[in-house]
Amino acid sequence: MKRVHSDKGYTTHIQPAFLIGTYNEDGSPNFAPITWVSSSWDGETPLMVISMNGTKKTKENIARTKLLSANMVSVDMLELLDYFGKTSGLDGVKRDMPYEYEDGHVLRVPTLNVSRRLFECEVVGTYETSDTITYFCRSRNRQQIEGLDGSYKDMALLEPLVYSGRYYKLGDFLGEMGAFYSKGEQP
Repeated sequence: MKRVHSDKGYTTHIQPAFLIGTYNEDGSPNFAPITWVSSSWDGETPLMVISMNGTKKTKENIARTKLLSANMVSVDMLELLDYFGKTSGLDGVKRDMPYEYEDGHVLRVPTLNVSRRLFECEVVGTYETSDTITYFCRSRNRQQIEGLDGSYKDMALLEPLVYSGRYYKLGDFLGEMGAFYSKGEQP
């Protein structure tokens, strides 16, 4: 395989899509599509790491409440994701497309009823660079659709939407870690 240098186009990081939910000052829900979502460890518990750049109502709401929901986007939510991405909470409440939400079970955050897996999060730290804020969040509650066992095999059942400059869906489950390499064994 030969590689060549390329400076063109969007970086090809493959990122899961989430709709980050917050409440506005008037109590109305606000959701923003964010794909810079990962995880880390603080020595005690796992943390969600969520980075947002630019000017967003979501960032204002998080600064005020230190709370958010992270609603994993499945392929069937693509139109809703695109709607939230093409509208700004800074222009007013996003009401042009119907969607159902409810309050979180542990934290006062809006959660999307259609999301197959979601996290209710409390911000425990931030890091700022230029106009990007990275939030380190502790999940206070995780919900998922019935019938999932919580393993990574469930990713195919969750049908997560991924983003790499364009929208894609996840492929097939291939196996567990360690299932493909056997040290010292010859084929």
